[in-house]
Amino acid sequence: MNRRLQKLSEWMKENEVHVSLLSSPENVFYLSGFNCEPHERVLALAVFRDEEPFLVCPAMEIEDAKRSGWSGEIIGYSDIDRPWEMIKNAIGARGLAVGKAAVEKEHMNVERFEILSQLFPEVNFISAEEKMRVLRMIKDEKELSKIRKACELADFAIETGVQEIKEGKTELEIVAAVEYALKIKGVTEMSFATTVLTGANAASPHGTPGMAKVQKGDFVLFDLGVVVDGYCSDITRTVAFGEISEKQREIYETVLRAQLAAVAASKPGATAAEIDLTARTIIAEAGYGQFFPHRLGHGLGISVHEYPSLTETNPLLLEQGMVFTIEPGIYVPGVAGVRIEDNLVITADGAEILTTFPKELQIVK
Repeated sequence: MNRRLQKLSEWMKENEVHVSLLSSPENVFYLSGFNCEPHERVLALAVFRDEEPFLVCPAMEIEDAKRSGWSGEIIGYSDIDRPWEMIKNAIGARGLAVGKAAVEKEHMNVERFEILSQLFPEVNFISAEEKMRVLRMIKDEKELSKIRKACELADFAIETGVQEIKEGKTELEIVAAVEYALKIKGVTEMSFATTVLTGANAASPHGTPGMAKVQKGDFVLFDLGVVVDGYCSDITRTVAFGEISEKQREIYETVLRAQLAAVAASKPGATAAEIDLTARTIIAEAGYGQFFPHRLGHGLGISVHEYPSLTETNPLLLEQGMVFTIEPGIYVPGVAGVRIEDNLVITADGAEILTTFPKELQIVK
């Protein structure tokens, strides 16, 4: 049993949990090393306090599970089998009396939970999410190596995107150029849909790229991430195309000051709330508080959004090995939208910035 599984088993003993049934692809990957997108099919890992765990996956995925390094029991099923009943039988074959089970309540849909409740009518189901978030929040060196590579590729993607900016080019044309360049480098997956927004569209924090064309005096906002061996990066840069107004420049410089201050404040012992408020206060004092509508950042790893969450009310202490984003933004409709985002890992005495593409205002001629 690997160290991650051991930590989960120790928590189960402390909380008198007999079995943990993990069914999100992210947590199955974290604990087993098997990275699989099952779509509508069941993927699950059953973990016990003392017994060996078993993996459940579609039969077509068995060989991939073995190649991933998983050496434990694998229960494969066909599209006409009933996987949850097979899970019940496999647990029963171990002779365990299950009184309490941990499941991912936020991930599991109602239909599956009802099936489990019918199969295990006497079982008390508790949430496994909180423990899994804590386990995944601190990255080891192998994880950091993958994230660093994902960040290097994210920097390359931003550089490619900036070079593609030309008057009259559409947002989607630039997206296509960025992703094509990454495919040439062997990237098979993005952390999320690549975002390129120009002009008024940049003032939408989660806008969708379309046929809008780059024009002189526009900000062009890039938000993208790359997946390397199951681990994500997430970077945002905003550049100007041609000369911009003093108001646009003021907004950019305010976001940059806020971002740099939050990065500098990131160190062990600081709280998530302190980091958020460091940036938020600068933006509010500049008169743009109402135009910074989201949290400062989020954890990063197997999922592009995971713990910790950097909000102004989160008292969580930052610890060495935490990886997260710092991404303040100002979005003024009809004027400008600017966001600057880096990925950081907390070190013994501060933070290492993993995304290195320049943040000073760039004006593309």
